Amino acid sequence: MSKIKRFFVAQIGKTNGLYGDLKLHLHTDFPEQFKIGYSFETSSGMLEISRINLKRGLIAFKGYDGIDYAKKLTNTKIYASLEETKERCELKKGEYFWFEIEGCSVIESGEVLGQVTEIQRMADVNYLFIETDSKLVEQGLAKSFLIPYIERYVINADIETKSITTVDAKELLEAS
Repeated sequence: MSKIKRFFVAQIGKTNGLYGDLKLHLHTDFPEQFKIGYSFETSSGMLEISRINLKRGLIAFKGYDGIDYAKKLTNTKIYASLEETKERCELKKGEYFWFEIEGCSVIESGEVLGQVTEIQRMADVNYLFIETDSKLVEQGLAKSFLIPYIERYVINADIETKSITTVDAKELLEAS
């Protein structure tokens, strides 16, 4: 793969039928980025979509028609670059990509609580993994903690300033 940062967006499963359709396992909130003619870098090289049925979770690729050829792609991982993701995915107002949130400072009442190091989804909730600010760690607080990315705790996210304003998140830190 190229040196451009790529994000894992899907994995190809087993074949389905005789024409080279494969099961598509999405690892993204943006299925609209999968359209006929779009190409993706994969663990099996560049692949271009020739057929797709998102309702059934099926995909086929140019040059892999027929079950015997398609089987070669089983377990292939599909990646998208930051630029491709931004170009192909439409966000609503107030929505952000995870890679835009990662690295943001978490601020509550003017105090920096820490920095978002990663985001994970558990059940239906996205959780921000926070590396606690060193000043707070020196005071005996946990080195890291979780904040659910819900209105109850997250007041505002500002991607331009790389900051997230929270309420009651310090209580989560203190309880960690």
